[in-house]
Amino acid sequence: MYFSKEIQEASLKLTKKWANEVKKSLKNNPDQKERFSTVSDLEIKRLYTPEDIKGINFAEDIGVPGEFPYLRGNQVTGYRGGHWTFRMFAGMGSAQDTNERWRMLLRKGQTGLSTAFDFPTLMGYDSDSPKSLGEVGKCGVAIDTLEDFLALMKDIPMDQVTTSMTINPPATVLWAMYCAAAEINGVPLTKIGGTIQNDMLKEFIAQKTFMCPPGPSVKLISDTVEFGTKYVPRWNTISISGYHIREAGSTAIQELAFTIRDGIEYVEDVVRHKGLDVDAFAPRLSFFFNSHIDFFEEICKMRAARRMWAKIMRDRFGAKNPRSWWLRFHTQTAGCSLTAQQPYNNVVRTTMEALAAVLGGTQSLHTNSLDEVLCLPSEHAVEIALRTQQILAEETGVANTIDPLAGSYFIESLTNEMEEKAWDYIHKIDEMGGMVAAIEKGFPQMEIAEAAYRFQRQLDANEKIMVGVNKYVTDATNPIPLVDIDEKVGEEQIKRLKDVRRKRDSRAAKKSLDNIKNACKKGENVMPHCIEAVKNLATLQEICDVYREVYGEYRDPGLY
Repeated sequence: MYFSKEIQEASLKLTKKWANEVKKSLKNNPDQKERFSTVSDLEIKRLYTPEDIKGINFAEDIGVPGEFPYLRGNQVTGYRGGHWTFRMFAGMGSAQDTNERWRMLLRKGQTGLSTAFDFPTLMGYDSDSPKSLGEVGKCGVAIDTLEDFLALMKDIPMDQVTTSMTINPPATVLWAMYCAAAEINGVPLTKIGGTIQNDMLKEFIAQKTFMCPPGPSVKLISDTVEFGTKYVPRWNTISISGYHIREAGSTAIQELAFTIRDGIEYVEDVVRHKGLDVDAFAPRLSFFFNSHIDFFEEICKMRAARRMWAKIMRDRFGAKNPRSWWLRFHTQTAGCSLTAQQPYNNVVRTTMEALAAVLGGTQSLHTNSLDEVLCLPSEHAVEIALRTQQILAEETGVANTIDPLAGSYFIESLTNEMEEKAWDYIHKIDEMGGMVAAIEKGFPQMEIAEAAYRFQRQLDANEKIMVGVNKYVTDATNPIPLVDIDEKVGEEQIKRLKDVRRKRDSRAAKKSLDNIKNACKKGENVMPHCIEAVKNLATLQEICDVYREVYGEYRDPGLY
């Protein structure tokens, strides 16, 4: 940022005068605490001035929306041409239950679907597995076969609405079901759009839903990238996710650095093992960030992420298509910031976090419901969360101009600091041999564990405040209705699964599974075989058991 010599001298003189006044004031009015910092513990100065952004070149470092380095956004017109996608996360009970919730949300103005699966589905087990006992349909929708998936998508216009699926180890299987359902419903694969999370590196780092070891897991992800590039051009085959890294206790800088480095790992693998030109697939990569409670830190994180990815794609991978330089991302407000105590306060927390995501330039947003810390969200709570986004979009004026905080001494200084510290992490992981090697050494896991421990110590010492938890605590309770999934849901799901097994052509299903096994052994792309298998009504677990048999099962070294 350019300032004339006269302006700089006047600024320094004014700042020195102010500093002297501060010293006088502090004698009678001391600060409320010795040190001020973000929720991630980045120290925040009392005042930011032109000195803090000295050396910034507006054209190269900040620029305009739609131009490299995309700090201010990918789109030339920002939200003026259209708001972010209102994409509320939903999944509960049976496929029919979730389909009803989806259609309710679409009636109320949601513009994209987002799927939460139950724990057995997330882990690649059928509902009648002993490992699924007591968990069927409890934390999301239960999906065992293509018939469940067809029920999930009933009356959903698959060529008009994009669908996000939060699924990782069995991502190939669930995406195969989506593709098969589209074809059965008469929608060609070229017309469907959406996202599979499909990010196993962050599972090893943070979320811990495992199936196969890191190497084969990344291979399956590259299979989806290759298949999508060739046959499903509107689909985002990875949502490179920092959200769960942050939920596990990382700092904002760790979330930024580890997410970006995971993205580098995936791009390297696809280029190396699939032989694809980076510009053939990079425009369909997407990201997923957490919007936590520290308002300015989150905005700066999202701005820095765009600039970092643009540099990486252009300079590290030699991408030539400007669309390859874009970092497109979904955001979810922070589940770990919600409190069971005084749960109605969660509406305020979610609102501020959603506002930060919008000012950070998100393309898609989920707002948490006030009761999510206690149970599956009720329809009433979900509607409030959706209306929060709609009020931000339609009433507040925050979408009227692009990146309105750009040029702020504080914002630009904090954005630069976060980027610089994130690069330090990326260089360190590069020196270790990449993210898979770093995970095997336990590096990101330990960094997150230490950050989570530091924050908890600060919370226990009242250095950080959570209203209703360690300050402004009350004995009064505000009871809210809890959503409970009846055990009959699991019983009925198991009955449907057994009916499918009984009526299907078992020989065709087995042949399809054998084809997947052979593809795994030969290093071929599994996706065409997965689509064939689900059409022959092979179950989720049957396919995942093939992966477990060929590739082996992963055990977290920290637990064994």
